[in-house]
Amino acid sequence: MAEQHTISCLVENHFGVLARMSGLISARGFNIASLTVSTTEDPTISRMTVVVEADAVKLEQVKNQLGRLIDVIDVQELREGQFLDRELLLARVSVNGATRAELLRIAGASGAKVADVNEQTMVIEAAGDTQHIDALIEQLKPHGIKQLVRTGRVALERT
Repeated sequence: MAEQHTISCLVENHFGVLARMSGLISARGFNIASLTVSTTEDPTISRMTVVVEADAVKLEQVKNQLGRLIDVIDVQELREGQFLDRELLLARVSVNGATRAELLRIAGASGAKVADVNEQTMVIEAAGDTQHIDALIEQLKPHGIKQLVRTGRVALERT
């Protein structure tokens, strides 16, 4: 059975690397559940965090093939409990007099903040691990989520 796996790759920061990596993963029939890319402390190197659903054998094949790409410096599978991960969430939620106070309570209790507000909607901003973000979304659903965007997982191995 396929399960979610988090892969962290250090790659050379130049044109075409993202396309080659995502193409290799999708060509093997894996859905990319989350993909984030950004430069590291060295502007010539980027870190890609990829979340895929795969069984252990196929995941190992993909990791080996990624490692053979010329632009890839390092590939690691980040195992549960051995890494820190975070996502950013922006959610536009309907408000009225009755729900405004409840939305403020939910945001405060979850460590989120109100990023924008007008008479009809409120934008709630939150950062946290995937479970935290999922739980916040569930709390917001009854209030009418108008728009929602998540960054996807960024992760670092614990040392």
